[in-house]
Amino acid sequence: MRFVETNASGSSDLQTRFTVLIERRAAKTRLRRALQAVALALAMFFGAGAAHSAGDPADARLSREMREVVRTGVTPNARWARDVGGVRHVQAIVVTNGVDPQMTALRAYVLHVGGSIHAVHSALHAVTVQVPVFELHALAQRSDVVSVSPNREIHQTASTLEQVAGVLTANVRSHASPSSYSGLDGSGVVIAILDSGIMKSHKALQNASGTSRVLRDVNLINSTLANWSTGVDSNTSLQPGSTALANYEAAIAADSLATQDFYGHGTHVASVAAGRYYVPSAAGPQDISGIAPNANLLDVKVLGDQGSGTESDALAGIDWVIFHGKDYNIKVMNVSLAADSTQSWQNDPLCAAVRSAAAAGITVVVAAGNFGQSSANQEVYGAIGAPGNDPSVITVGAVNFHNTPARGDDTVANFSSRGPTRSSHLDSSGNPVYDNVLKPDLVAPGNRIVGAAATSGSTLTWDYLAANYFGSIVSPLAFSGYYPGETQMVMAGTSIAAPAVAGTVALMLQANPGLTPPLIKAILQYTAQPLPGYNLLEQGAGELNVDGAVVLAKALNSDIAWGGYNPGQSIMPSGQAMPAPVSSVNGTSFNWSQIAFVGGNNVVSGSALFMTYQPLWDGRITWSNGVARKRRVVWWSGTGIPSYSYPQDFTDSALSGQTLMTAGVVNADALVGTSDLVGKTGVFLPTATLSAWLAGGSGQTLTQGITISNGVILSEGLILSEGLILSEGLILSEGLILSEGLILSEGVILSEGGSAISGFKFKIQGE
Repeated sequence: MRFVETNASGSSDLQTRFTVLIERRAAKTRLRRALQAVALALAMFFGAGAAHSAGDPADARLSREMREVVRTGVTPNARWARDVGGVRHVQAIVVTNGVDPQMTALRAYVLHVGGSIHAVHSALHAVTVQVPVFELHALAQRSDVVSVSPNREIHQTASTLEQVAGVLTANVRSHASPSSYSGLDGSGVVIAILDSGIMKSHKALQNASGTSRVLRDVNLINSTLANWSTGVDSNTSLQPGSTALANYEAAIAADSLATQDFYGHGTHVASVAAGRYYVPSAAGPQDISGIAPNANLLDVKVLGDQGSGTESDALAGIDWVIFHGKDYNIKVMNVSLAADSTQSWQNDPLCAAVRSAAAAGITVVVAAGNFGQSSANQEVYGAIGAPGNDPSVITVGAVNFHNTPARGDDTVANFSSRGPTRSSHLDSSGNPVYDNVLKPDLVAPGNRIVGAAATSGSTLTWDYLAANYFGSIVSPLAFSGYYPGETQMVMAGTSIAAPAVAGTVALMLQANPGLTPPLIKAILQYTAQPLPGYNLLEQGAGELNVDGAVVLAKALNSDIAWGGYNPGQSIMPSGQAMPAPVSSVNGTSFNWSQIAFVGGNNVVSGSALFMTYQPLWDGRITWSNGVARKRRVVWWSGTGIPSYSYPQDFTDSALSGQTLMTAGVVNADALVGTSDLVGKTGVFLPTATLSAWLAGGSGQTLTQGITISNGVILSEGLILSEGLILSEGLILSEGLILSEGLILSEGVILSEGGSAISGFKFKIQGE
């Protein structure tokens, strides 16, 4: 039986009873707040956790910010903290142990203590809650709670790569949004990625409309090579418009595949060169914007699903890129692979192929390799493979940026291969004559670089690198959720540094489409930042400086590539002055190196290099160690074939009576002296020292220029004494190897444990 009391006026007393209950609950709440305040005051007074014991498991479950809130009672001026009804509340993400998938008990508890459930993340066994500050400690003590962290505000931030490389300056671009970039972003330029394939559906490789920027996918791996059949002649004349060409293109087409990169290397490389910022589906994924986030890509697969391939396949890939250069406006080719060739650049097949690409107007960027350190942790010189040993390519070593955007602490990675090139040919007496080409040309960020990770299938099966080299070469990153096309991983190696330079070339060509491959290399070297303590064989001209490269590229005429200039003729617009040789990146100013390598082992400087036309800027000319040759394109012709559209062949001839460099160029060979490792002279002279000397006016200014006439008139370059024992044998694995090397002691983020996902252990990224 239920009784209802009435007051004098006859109205129900239920409202009064409810009021009394509410007042009683409020009194309890005030008492609890008072006790909490006393506990917090004691904690602050004694400097120890009087509110909870020092060994309290809640400490480990609370994030650093939340621990400070519990211990001091003070919340930061952050979006996740606010007063509600006079009580300080916080919004937090609570991750549970997954025993209760619905988190029923936890949700009921949060409601009981006066909180709210704002979101349930079932896949993560987590909830976003709002609770009073004084309930945080008790919440973290629950046995079903794994961690409690603020519902932090996320901001669009620039990628580390962009910051370190010097992209985010007034001269290049500001980091805008997924829909637009204000400044240079590589628009209109196509980069061919000669690698293991590309996961073209990855969001980092899409444009602002969500369409993939990978224009074509081709697979050049020739499976018939493994059959060892005799009596086979696979030669086919691939004339433009022919049935044979159509059949060949159909056989290598891989455009219908969501990904043809089951190895994972090519996708990461592509994202470093041209990754684009995307809005993640869940908190955690980093901004992996590359250097040229709106450049288009060509996926040229020459490495198999376990990272191996043959030179033949690589050559076929280079051939395809050259043939279609005009079709797709291919201006840059990234080659993050190498062969263990000991042949001189003059007769090595890969070297010949990349020289053909340069002659066709394609700038080739190659990884130096990861053999700069022996198994005994000793520095190794002379470990540059092919085609990085060719004078026409831009050979890139790796920088360890030590996880800071500031460039002042950057160092050359220990694993990065040192020069000079030790490929050789035999003289008339049968003795080896070493090329000794100065390499690398420059260095770029290549240590702990976060980029796109290739996956396949609805269950997000990781690529081969992540699956088989987890913890030694690569490290997949785990976030609060996995979504197709958003996976990321960390890699290290010169093969990651090379695409940073390839992306920079795309920006330079967007700013000035009239640049030639050798002129682009000279600009990159001249504007590089010399790292203190490293010599010419360790870092080349210095660290990549995107800001300076773009500034100097913009200062030149935009029709240099089309020819018509006489030696010494001005290639700057009327009234244009040579830019000041200094850049400011991340608030720090530094001087450019003001040096460039020419003739294989000569160092030159001076504003005349860029203010006046040097015939050496003709991409068809290769000059090294007393040899100068010119490679010319033979174009397909015939009915229905557009003129100068499809290369059919290349001719190669020695130069004679050809001017290469004009008066006014500064020669630094005599300045650096004889090469001595102990004395740090010659090729072992610190680049920063040479740069400072040249900036101070030292060096020999050429008065008559350099002309080829049965030899080279420019001293003998920086000669390396053959008495110095280098990596003569240069033992690499057979066939093609990725420039991921064997020694990555500086480079990988290792998992620190966590839950098992897809066969791996990951650490959920937190504080």
